[in-house]
Amino acid sequence: MKILISVDIEGVAGVTHAEQVRPGNPEYERARAWMTAEADAAIRGAFEGGAEEVRVNDSHGGFRNLLLDRLDERARIITGKPRNLGMVAGVEGCDAVFLIGYHAGAGRSGILAHTINSFAFRRVSVNGAELNEAGLYGALAAEYGAPVALMAGDDAFIAETRDRFPGAVTVQTKQATGHASGVSLAPAQSCAAIRAAAVRAMGQVKALSVPSRQEPGFRCELTTQTPGLADLFCQWPTLERLDATTLAFEADRMESVVRILNCLSAMSTMLR
Repeated sequence: MKILISVDIEGVAGVTHAEQVRPGNPEYERARAWMTAEADAAIRGAFEGGAEEVRVNDSHGGFRNLLLDRLDERARIITGKPRNLGMVAGVEGCDAVFLIGYHAGAGRSGILAHTINSFAFRRVSVNGAELNEAGLYGALAAEYGAPVALMAGDDAFIAETRDRFPGAVTVQTKQATGHASGVSLAPAQSCAAIRAAAVRAMGQVKALSVPSRQEPGFRCELTTQTPGLADLFCQWPTLERLDATTLAFEADRMESVVRILNCLSAMSTMLR
């Protein structure tokens, strides 16, 4: 079996503050080491559970966070951007996806909760359902036939995402007590739990199925943080302005939805 491990940082044990997820300071260097350790735990658990190939997708910020020399050498690492499939690049041909270090969506109560870009996006919904990053990228992975088999992050992330991927094994790395506070497992304990969960998830991969879609096409409604951002995004000719901060667009595949959202995220930097 082939497994893709997508690794973010906000849901990693011990991470609670924005400084820890932004390069250029000692707090980030420590946090990226914890992120790397959780990724390595998932890799080792996947191989212990019978994986023949493991790909690891560095999925935070500039996609250059993982310390490659601290990862199991059997894994293949996907790093750098841009890339069409973003946080699940490398999913082609995989049997399942593990989501490690993930977090709650924008406007939710989880630690460092956001969806793709906290500066730009206040809310993202697709076909009427509000989606966090796991929801968006889990649906994208499903288009490639890969179900979500394992999820790790804080309690708020797990609570809002569990029903979307009911067969996935979950690991709670910490409990959110605010946007920038929580009660965390020690990094070593979190890694042990993730490794054991990865072994368990491997045993359930063959029983997982990708939900079949009934309705054709996707309609994404996006709420921006400011009217100015909506002004900017609506320079894209196919976007529809609904009100001061809400816009919408349609796409034939979830891959297109995600790619458009990532392009809008990149556009937003001109207003920072």
